[in-house]
Amino acid sequence: MATLIRNVRIFDGESLLEGAHSVLVEGDRIAAIMPAGSAPGAQDADVVIDGDGRILMPGMVESHAHLTWGSSVEKIYHQFILPADELKVAAWRNARVLLDHGFTSAYSAGALGDGVEVELARAIEAGETPGPRLVPSTLERSPEGAEGVDTGDVFNGRGPDAIRSFVAYCKDQGVGSLKLVVSGEDALKPGSAQDVLYTDEEMAAAGEAARAAGLWIATHAYYPKAIDLALKAGARIIYHASYADEAAADAMIAARDKTFYAPSPGVSIAALEATPPPHIDMSHMKASAAERMALESKLVPALKARGMRILIGGDYGFPFNPNGRNARDLQIFVDHFGYTPAEALTAATALGGELMGLKVGRVQAGWLADLLLVDGDPTQDVAILQDKNRIAMIMKGGALHKAPEGAAA
Repeated sequence: MATLIRNVRIFDGESLLEGAHSVLVEGDRIAAIMPAGSAPGAQDADVVIDGDGRILMPGMVESHAHLTWGSSVEKIYHQFILPADELKVAAWRNARVLLDHGFTSAYSAGALGDGVEVELARAIEAGETPGPRLVPSTLERSPEGAEGVDTGDVFNGRGPDAIRSFVAYCKDQGVGSLKLVVSGEDALKPGSAQDVLYTDEEMAAAGEAARAAGLWIATHAYYPKAIDLALKAGARIIYHASYADEAAADAMIAARDKTFYAPSPGVSIAALEATPPPHIDMSHMKASAAERMALESKLVPALKARGMRILIGGDYGFPFNPNGRNARDLQIFVDHFGYTPAEALTAATALGGELMGLKVGRVQAGWLADLLLVDGDPTQDVAILQDKNRIAMIMKGGALHKAPEGAAA
């Protein structure tokens, strides 16, 4: 199957190329990128799409995906924990919603049901249900803190041996990345973000076992000690890190070639804007969000200037921050972290592709044909990408999830 996309301007994952181009897709890959007036092999294309001067860009990558956090722009749940059958329905829906909104890849930051994301990832790969390429996770493993901070499921017990058993279980299940909640969470229990929920020995065992099993580690870490433990365990990605001090920031920079950072501001901005009914008290969540954003508005630009790979992804899935609004992170990066629109796009595409460990996130010959055709210029206004109706075409692996008007077979 060959598809020719002609007469487009290309954002290649880093910059907007000069002039108009045509892109030839063969099978699941980008075969060639050519000047618009030159398209050898075009006569053999099975499908021809006239871009009409619109922007062709890589599909976006959600680096902090919570597909089992049920709420989406299509259905809001006012409870967080769902029955198993409803959880599966919500997860399958959320996968399709993310793809509908231009996210062709997703790295899970933890699930609310054991095994559900592994099943979903297999179903997506088999073409049984629409969704992004997914690095699946298992239950977020978050033991009680030293003072009884209840943040989640201990899942296999405490101690280095229990951690090794947990990693072996993840390997057997087909998980790609295990989620370790190293810090508490002020938004859920005020004052708990500075609690460290693992011992040095447990985190060392997690790192050793994950490396041996060929698995990645995603970490929820707010304060310097938790960040230090995450880095020593070889974390693939660190979420939040809002309270990083100078030494923690230096350590993150020292690990920048192997560790990514996602501040996850989407949930903070959504919490600040939320208007809950009178019987729901979000005051502590709002206070925590305001403090985190104030800190991150200084931390993120400083780390970016030193070469840290910083990604979008903002804890979407709460009823006040539903899945499907994920592209809002790009505007937050512009408004609060001083990014240009093009830099925010790079965080959502090329850098996200590096996190996935796949040839995605760039418009480049030989790379997977995960592509969006956009009405308007997101290199000037990233807010365009918050409107799924402005995304005229969504292609994943050379297959059209959404075909533009005028596509000719």
